[in-house]
Amino acid sequence: MLHRPPAAPTPPMGWNSWDCYGAGITEKDLLANAAYLRDHLKEYGWQYVVCDIQWYEPRAVDTDYNNFTPLCMDEYSRLIPAENRFPSAAGGKGFSVIAEQIHAMGLKFGVHLLRGIPRQAVHSGAKTVTGVLAKDIAAQYSVCPWNTDMYGVDADKPGAREYYESVFALFAEWGVDYVKVDDIANTEFLKDDPYSAAKEIELMRDAIDKCGRTMVLSLSPGPAPIAHARHLSANADLWRMSGDFWDSRDKLIEMFRLCEKWYAFVGDGKWPDCDMLPVGRLMVTHRKLGSHYTRFTRDEQITMMNLWCIFRSPLMIGAELRDNDDFTLSLLTNPEVLAVNQRSTRPVPVRCEPDEAVWQNAMEDGSPVVALFNLTESERTVSVTLRELGLTGTCALRDLWRHETVGTTSDNTPIAVTLPPTGSVMYRLESMG
Repeated sequence: MLHRPPAAPTPPMGWNSWDCYGAGITEKDLLANAAYLRDHLKEYGWQYVVCDIQWYEPRAVDTDYNNFTPLCMDEYSRLIPAENRFPSAAGGKGFSVIAEQIHAMGLKFGVHLLRGIPRQAVHSGAKTVTGVLAKDIAAQYSVCPWNTDMYGVDADKPGAREYYESVFALFAEWGVDYVKVDDIANTEFLKDDPYSAAKEIELMRDAIDKCGRTMVLSLSPGPAPIAHARHLSANADLWRMSGDFWDSRDKLIEMFRLCEKWYAFVGDGKWPDCDMLPVGRLMVTHRKLGSHYTRFTRDEQITMMNLWCIFRSPLMIGAELRDNDDFTLSLLTNPEVLAVNQRSTRPVPVRCEPDEAVWQNAMEDGSPVVALFNLTESERTVSVTLRELGLTGTCALRDLWRHETVGTTSDNTPIAVTLPPTGSVMYRLESMG
């Protein structure tokens, strides 16, 4: 296999349009959120601006898809931005103008891609870049169960490899830095084989390697099958461990179980993905439910950040950034917490029980980090000893949210803290001899 430096040597940090705009993001709102990222978050490591699904669909407005609707497509069966939503795409420019503006902000640009080839291309008799008909490389039995835009690609058909190469070559021409590929990490259309798109993943990996531009490859949705973890690690930079993660306490608790399954595969530029951070104002364009601020309590939001960071998950913000309140901004700009995500080594679950969890990591300088979690809906005291952490001696406890030393621990004194419902703390342990 081709040796290549990791496209994401640390977990990617950025913003994705799905949680607030669904499929209806526009150029204006995309660039406005990019500007906020530049002005308020870039200095803390946030850098990716990702345009999520159906940027090629002229009538898309929210999370409800318009089934079998006309899509914007070029002469080679490749999707292109809808000009009514992305005016700078006019004249065949695609996303190049938007990417240039985002790059000028010192940020990186990402797009969403559904696995496969447009059904519209198949049924209209369209050709691909090599002259092969779209219908001749389509796997028409391979369909996404929640979106009607695409058929899968039969990776063994002549022209399939060249089609994917042409798609990623177009992305490279536009200046894309990050591609979130959907309906691929867990393909639900074949219940007995949720990883049936493995060959398409390989074609995408090869296409990126040949396109001449470094791109992060992110695979969705989960749950990715852990039996295929090594294949995922060999071909992708990150992959989803779960289905869509929203502001639900049950989903937050379930993420602890998934992290326990996947922690051994974290690191070396490969990142099992807890999914997006549903903080701040969400569902801005939702026609039925209407927009709302996250339903997570403040303690639950801190718990989410602590888990995502000590586990070293990618961090993708779901909020409409311009509506961030002071608390939401404080969650996203804590340098000591974010450093655990970006500059630690490998996460280790010390204890994973129904009512509580303890996770451990270490910073690059060797400083231990420990996070204690209350997973109940009542106040609870959670404790851990240095022996359980594989440590000895005496250590000062630096609270990474409070930015201060809050006590000491030793061989004879466990770390013990009383936590609110679904609450947590994260400490860096500083040796005192």
